[in-house]
Amino acid sequence: MTVEEREEALRERRQRRLPHHSPPHFAGDAPRLYHLTAACYEHRPIVGLSPNRMAEFEAELVKTLRAEGRELAVWCVLPNHWHALVRTGDLRGTTKAVGRLHGRMSHAWNGEADCRGRTCWHRCADRAMRSDAHVFATINYIHHNPVHHGYVEQWTQWPFSSAADYLDAIGQEEAKRRWKQYPLLDYGKGWDEPEM
Repeated sequence: MTVEEREEALRERRQRRLPHHSPPHFAGDAPRLYHLTAACYEHRPIVGLSPNRMAEFEAELVKTLRAEGRELAVWCVLPNHWHALVRTGDLRGTTKAVGRLHGRMSHAWNGEADCRGRTCWHRCADRAMRSDAHVFATINYIHHNPVHHGYVEQWTQWPFSSAADYLDAIGQEEAKRRWKQYPLLDYGKGWDEPEM
């Protein structure tokens, strides 16, 4: 870009109240797959207070992410964060729906704990899928997350995810092939760990 083109782009971003450092997600784009994730504030295990709370939150998250024509491919809910792979043409609307879900659940949980005003969630982050390889590595990452964090030995053992349905749909051999063909390597390293 020329100096004039950069200045014009920045002027337009300021007028539209967009941040200078990240690209906008335009409304009306064709549906794309996004890896969405959110963590409890300071990675506290607020969702994981009990198995019932985790099951309730999982059901509400699935319902939210499947609403309004969105396609939920896979998901996993852990005691202090969650991941999902969602196809949407309205990323802003999807993340706003997640924000409303977080707000409702925070209100209920803070009422149960008698601690109104406690921050329960950090914001929802998104990452657009760039290729088929990115999609399959993301699916492996999401389903493997409970193993990575030491909750189970095999990803199919974790009850708060789509792993069992995924395995039923594609079969054991195809799952093994995809695991070998699309390894995790350093996928997600550092960003879903609590800061020390």
